[in-house]
Amino acid sequence: MRIRGESNWMKALDFGLCAVVACLAGPASASPAQEPYHLVPGSFTPGREPDGNSIFLDGPRGLILIDTGRHPEQQARLIAYARSVGKPIVAIVNTHWHLDHSGGNAEIKAAFPRAKLYASRAVEGALKGFLPRSRAEAERYLRSGGATPEQAADMRLDFAAMDAPQFLRPDVPITGSSRMTLAGRRLQVNLAPYAATEGDVWIYDPATHVVFAGDLVVPLVPFLDTACPEGWRRALARISATPFTMLVPGHGDPMTHTRFETWRRAYGRLLDCAASARSRDACVAEWKEDAAAFIPAGFKVDEMAAYYVDERLRAKPDERQRYCPGGAG
Repeated sequence: MRIRGESNWMKALDFGLCAVVACLAGPASASPAQEPYHLVPGSFTPGREPDGNSIFLDGPRGLILIDTGRHPEQQARLIAYARSVGKPIVAIVNTHWHLDHSGGNAEIKAAFPRAKLYASRAVEGALKGFLPRSRAEAERYLRSGGATPEQAADMRLDFAAMDAPQFLRPDVPITGSSRMTLAGRRLQVNLAPYAATEGDVWIYDPATHVVFAGDLVVPLVPFLDTACPEGWRRALARISATPFTMLVPGHGDPMTHTRFETWRRAYGRLLDCAASARSRDACVAEWKEDAAAFIPAGFKVDEMAAYYVDERLRAKPDERQRYCPGGAG
């Protein structure tokens, strides 16, 4: 059974993202003494749903954690790291509401009750529209008996996150871009409206010249399920204008500014091709050529890219604009 991209777990059902994340995930970063951040890579057991990258920043008053993953195993790694360095997690930043980045908020807050969640308010729209639709489709799939035990476990894990929306809603809403002090560390916290989601948070650390981009950068192929494509293009232009030397994406390995520009160009050309009279297959082939540096050897992205061209970039106007200003959400 093919389930269209109504949620992060459905991406895995559609496209086998276990293989994607396994290929893209890199080794954990070195300790904070050696690196300006500590990366806990997004992980994936074959047949299970992904976890996005999680990143720690060290502050004078404690740790800042960017994204909490989906699975208990990811949260256990995060909690273990915080305890190993002897510092509490005092600030959690969700780059966006997708559950492979925010599903672990409750577990982290249970371990560190004083931690404040910083995120956009975009989750409110998701709680009213996208997530209930996704859940209804997931429940139908479970009733059909077609889900593997692993898929069923992941769906129920996502249901649990949806059933506790207080842990998805921000304690401190990010409503615009500004300099903020988190855990005593000064950061540029940016809001990209109507991009990969209705509100994506990305961070620039001016002291170390590192950008933490969330799913505004997904190396293999942009996940357009909840995206406003042109708003996303504008967000990438703003990141491009930032004087960073390293960027940590929502999935996969960190990249230099030059490498980011290669990906940004590929993203723009995918949108332009989809808006043209060229065939879907031509657009897919162009993406594969432009993004070749980001596609693991032997991995086929044809189905994923074709799906996004057909179902998002070339959908009917109301569906194409669903996640843009004034859309249905």
